Amino acid sequence: MTLPAAPPRRERRESPTAVVRRGPETPVTTLTGVTPQHSQAPAAYPPPAAFADRAAAEAELYRAAQADPLGFWAAQAQRLDWAEPFTQVLDYSDAPFAKWFADGRLNVAANCLDRHVAAGHGDRVAIHWEGEPGDTRTLTYADLLAEVGRAANTLTSLGLVAGDRVAIYLPMIPEAVVAMLACARIGAPHTVVFGGFSANALSDRINDAEAKLVITADGQYRRGTAAPLKPTIDDAVAETPSVAHVLVVRRTGGDVAWTEGRDLWWHDTVAAAPAEHTPAAFPAEQPLFLLYTSGTTGHPKGIVHTSGGYLTQAAYTHAVIFDLDPATDVFWCTADIGWVTGHTYGVYAPLANGATMVVYEGTPAFPDIHRHFQIIERYGVTIYYTAPTAIRTFMKFGREVPDAHDLSSLRLLGSVGEPINPEAWRWYRTVIGRDELPVVDTWWQTETGATMISPLPGLTATKPGAAMTPVPGISARIVDDHGVRLEPDASTGGEHLSGYLVIDQPWPAMTRGIWGDRQRFIDTYWSRFAEQGWYFAGDGARYDADGDIWILGRIDDVMNVSGHRISTAEVESVLVAHEHVAEAAVVGAADEQTGQHICAFVVLIGGRAGDDDTVEQLRRLVSDEISPIARPKQIHVVPELPKTRSGKIMRRLLRDVADGRPLGDTSTLVDPGVFEAIRAAR
Repeated sequence: MTLPAAPPRRERRESPTAVVRRGPETPVTTLTGVTPQHSQAPAAYPPPAAFADRAAAEAELYRAAQADPLGFWAAQAQRLDWAEPFTQVLDYSDAPFAKWFADGRLNVAANCLDRHVAAGHGDRVAIHWEGEPGDTRTLTYADLLAEVGRAANTLTSLGLVAGDRVAIYLPMIPEAVVAMLACARIGAPHTVVFGGFSANALSDRINDAEAKLVITADGQYRRGTAAPLKPTIDDAVAETPSVAHVLVVRRTGGDVAWTEGRDLWWHDTVAAAPAEHTPAAFPAEQPLFLLYTSGTTGHPKGIVHTSGGYLTQAAYTHAVIFDLDPATDVFWCTADIGWVTGHTYGVYAPLANGATMVVYEGTPAFPDIHRHFQIIERYGVTIYYTAPTAIRTFMKFGREVPDAHDLSSLRLLGSVGEPINPEAWRWYRTVIGRDELPVVDTWWQTETGATMISPLPGLTATKPGAAMTPVPGISARIVDDHGVRLEPDASTGGEHLSGYLVIDQPWPAMTRGIWGDRQRFIDTYWSRFAEQGWYFAGDGARYDADGDIWILGRIDDVMNVSGHRISTAEVESVLVAHEHVAEAAVVGAADEQTGQHICAFVVLIGGRAGDDDTVEQLRRLVSDEISPIARPKQIHVVPELPKTRSGKIMRRLLRDVADGRPLGDTSTLVDPGVFEAIRAAR
């Protein structure tokens, strides 16, 4: 077993099909109502010459993927170690249920750990971990392999076998990564449940998966407080007859209720187990994990991801999108492991590629807004991958915060989770990226498993706010209501070419279905364009004049004002371009006359108080930049927006506020009390 070689740093080879655009001809966009340093800004940013010269990915990737898609993915699968090589790349005879590399066998955990240690890289740091109170741990690949071996032996001793499901309800501590890999090692699919979910939400997920084991902690640290987790598990497990054991990590040291015969301490079991464990090889289509997403019916959907195809695309995209050199890079994906980003780019892809990664337990602003930048500085982070919401939060506090730290280790920036507005993109590049680092804005979903649309940093002249083009090997298009492909039109600047984003060819990391509900999977994702056999992502998008893709957000985040369809993301982008606005969230509110009207919630930079003049400026700005029909009827200046612990703005709850309805479930919010401040501001 061998560690994948560090990506070769090649001599620069210009190609007639390369997408690099350079030089003084780069167009300049004039922005209005923005901070002075961005009033004149390039419309596109070619990669720095030094970065492009050394980049791992070449334009040949696009040509190879287009010429022979299955051959391309077969080649990418060689990034992994296969105990039994596959002979068939794709079986799509039961579309839309795909099988990739189905007759091959592998062990995901062995690909993430064993092969790197066997190749002599056991001393390489796998995880730099930092807890919210400031405690730290460093685990090498040899350390992590031993911990995972102990955990795998413990799970086996508890009677778990391949195919049994395990629920994981843990904070961002090393044991969370260990638990995931131990499950993968024995072929037991895990379902990680975000640590902010309520007992009811947790029991729904455990019951749907019929999990036999729950792994949790006594508590977690959030904003300086030790918050209990075990009581939530106790309440949930009371309604989950499939659970035989609860394995508890001691994190905060708080008192916990204990059920003898069911509850077990991690330090009494895992720590005492032998470290040696021989991993079995499983079929490539062995389920690796279930990850639950909210469903429109109120019943969560258990998205199923399997092993070989998922890990192939995860490792490949991590390597080429982030230009990874595992021997030197320190990669930090800030997402919680309760979400798919934390699974793919917070655990499996970095470890499969033999990289060093950072894991942080707490919130970005504890004990103050300097925390993320202190972590970058302390561990020498080279690649920083975070959400636009976090970027806009940093903008609110000003560049003085990142400027107080040595961020010179950074060489690449990424964003994920929602469309990033151009102003935040430029601020990210200018302030955190020293006005020189490439920024890769990635589009993908829980259901896609790994990134689908993104620039490649050594090849692409990136545009602020644009997702750009599908990564090599992925085929996506934007279509109208009838499935007709929309084509870029230079005469209109591409501004009106918006439609439905679809994936028109299968891909290795695609979800294999919804757990236990075949028809729901078909109805949810494949019925909109059933005749064509396309996956509909649920997102709207548009082409610009160059054919590059701009994500507009969820179709259900499109407002209908007097028959005009207006994207919430488009209005938000204009609002945050104003020099005084740090963040904005826009929702459609019910209106007897127009069907819906636009209601905006904005946070001003530096905690400024809003006044009538500022509100009127914002209304005019939206009217001028989009259309008078998009002019918000209501603009509320609020101290904070409601966010989940992963950083996503809960627009669903803002719609409740705008329409005067009782609030829905607020259990995933960082601070449910934020709504008192929002109501007071209104």
